[in-house]
Amino acid sequence: MRSEHDIDDSGALLEQVNQALQNATALRIQGSNSKVFLGRIAAGEVLDTRSHRGIVSYDPTELVITARCGTPLSELMNVLDNAQQMLPCEAPSFSKDATVGGMIACGLSGPRRPWSGSVRDFVLGTRVITGHGKHLRFGGEVMKNVAGYDLSRLMAGSFGALGVITEVSLKVLPKPRQCLSISLEMDSERALLRLAEWGQQPLPISAACHDGERLHLRLEGGEGSVAAAHDRLGGEWLDSSYWQDLNEHRLSFFDEDQPLWRLSLPHNTPRLSLPGAQLIDWGGAQRWLKSGAEATFIRSLVEQVGGHATCYSHGLIDSPFQPLPDALMRYHRNLKQQLDPRGIFNPGRLYAEL
Repeated sequence: MRSEHDIDDSGALLEQVNQALQNATALRIQGSNSKVFLGRIAAGEVLDTRSHRGIVSYDPTELVITARCGTPLSELMNVLDNAQQMLPCEAPSFSKDATVGGMIACGLSGPRRPWSGSVRDFVLGTRVITGHGKHLRFGGEVMKNVAGYDLSRLMAGSFGALGVITEVSLKVLPKPRQCLSISLEMDSERALLRLAEWGQQPLPISAACHDGERLHLRLEGGEGSVAAAHDRLGGEWLDSSYWQDLNEHRLSFFDEDQPLWRLSLPHNTPRLSLPGAQLIDWGGAQRWLKSGAEATFIRSLVEQVGGHATCYSHGLIDSPFQPLPDALMRYHRNLKQQLDPRGIFNPGRLYAEL
């Protein structure tokens, strides 16, 4: 399990944080910078987590793996793959050098997310350097070890604004015995209706994406259930690499020279009348939009149906994440004040006010 590259460098990270607290210096927490395009640019001195790396523990029979923040995400996935296990949320990497800490901090999930859960759902415990200069452990390595507010899962999607994640324990699952991807020709409106109908039925769907012309499905489970679903749904065989290309934004859709937006919507939302090209993911709950339309127009329409919009095109607008209502922003500020009272961790990365 352990290799010559495994290093516990938490002492150096803690020292840098305490030095920053003493000097009132902001810190820009980063690993490989694979997701630097998402969010605002944080000010401050760089705190590089990649020196703190390695798999701390992994027992396949317990379905739990613990890794340091600077561990390459590819290394963690290879270890799981060798044991025929996986992290079901399918977190994208966007780079071969992406780290485990970055995966947690950004909280992004892949095609299986509506059927298996998000990154946050698989976090069991973390070790975090707080804005008080303390290296603390939250949560544990079993699902029922939760006392009070679950601070470990709070770190998922925090973009480093609440502390330095040094270590994380994750729940993992066995890989499905059978996996088959199929493609059916139909328009997007019909596809959304079908997905709403199939969502009420015991079909082993684990991914669903419509590219404007065809509906792509992934079926996973036992051999019998996958075969029965294929017989019922029909469709042409689809190379399973499609889902990784979708997850890593390698499809031709993402090459178009237009700003990229991620629209997060309630289930069963009809097709939105927005200018530009749309790619329907997560069975309809996530839409990718390539459009030059104004941010206020896109967000206004998405808000009308109960969703929110994130701009993935770096530097296009000052607030890439959906602006928060005053009440919710107040909660964010209070939380930031409790965990990072001096405001040294990734200031401004999520919102200018944080």
